[in-house]
Amino acid sequence: MKTSDILVDVFLTLGVAVQLIACLGVVAFRDVFDRVHYAGTATTVSPLLIGAAVLTRYTTSTGGISTIVVMVLLVVLGPALAIATARAARRIDFGQVEATESERAR
Repeated sequence: MKTSDILVDVFLTLGVAVQLIACLGVVAFRDVFDRVHYAGTATTVSPLLIGAAVLTRYTTSTGGISTIVVMVLLVVLGPALAIATARAARRIDFGQVEATESERAR
């Protein structure tokens, strides 16, 4: 077994483990703002680990270049999705995105 095969197995195992923990966190927590943190992890960390496994296997082939593009899009758009979700949840819960009077008093 080559070193690259071991790296692929390690990256895939870590990626699946992180995804499983993130999914359990989304299910376990009842507050939408706590769930956003776990969903953010599920959309950035584990896809990057799985992408690293693909890059280890296919380096600069078409599959590797496509993986790089997808990884860049996930890193750039993942946080934007988390922010948009949190803002929408805040608007639903509090009727506004800005801080309430009691929050400003803290």
